[in-house]
Amino acid sequence: MTVDADAAPVHAPRVRPAAEADVPLIFRFIRELAEYERLLHEVVATEERLRDTLFGVRPAAEVVIAEDGSEAIGFALFFHNYSTFLAQPGLYLEDLYVRPEARGRGAGRALLAHLARLAKERNCGRLEWWVLDWNEPAIRFYRSLGAQPMDDWTVFRLTGPELARLAEEAR
Repeated sequence: MTVDADAAPVHAPRVRPAAEADVPLIFRFIRELAEYERLLHEVVATEERLRDTLFGVRPAAEVVIAEDGSEAIGFALFFHNYSTFLAQPGLYLEDLYVRPEARGRGAGRALLAHLARLAKERNCGRLEWWVLDWNEPAIRFYRSLGAQPMDDWTVFRLTGPELARLAEEAR
C-alpha cells in the first residue's frame, strides 16, 4: 500500500463507492500499485475476474475511489473480517493507492477516514491492513494517524501447489 503522507489540503478529495463501470480504472490502479511495490510480476488479475469478484452474484470485496474534481486519483479495496476476541466484524484494507502525482492532496487520509466511518457505521471493532516493511513513507503516514504496528505477529500464506496439496487432505 502506498499513500500520501502530507496533511489534508484545504479541500479534501471526494470518496465514492466504485461502480461496475470503474473496473478498468480499478485494474489500472492495481497494476500501478503492484509496480510501485515491485510486485507487478505477481498480478494475474484480469478485468473480467475483477468484475466477477467485485460486482458479481457474491461480491468478495468493496472498492471506493478518491477523486479530485473529475480526476480519479486513488482507491481502496477492502472486505469484512471477524475478530473472535472482540466478537465483532472488522474491515480489512487489502489495497490503498494514491497516484504519485496526486500525493499530498489528502487522498490517502480521505480514503482511510471514509473506511473508518464505514467501520463505525457497521459496528466493526477494527480497521486493519498490512504494509511492506520498506515502505517508510506509508509507515510514517499510518503512525501519524495513530495506527499501531502489530510487531508480534507473522503473516503466513498458502498458495498454489501448497494450497492444493493441503486441500486434498480434506477429500
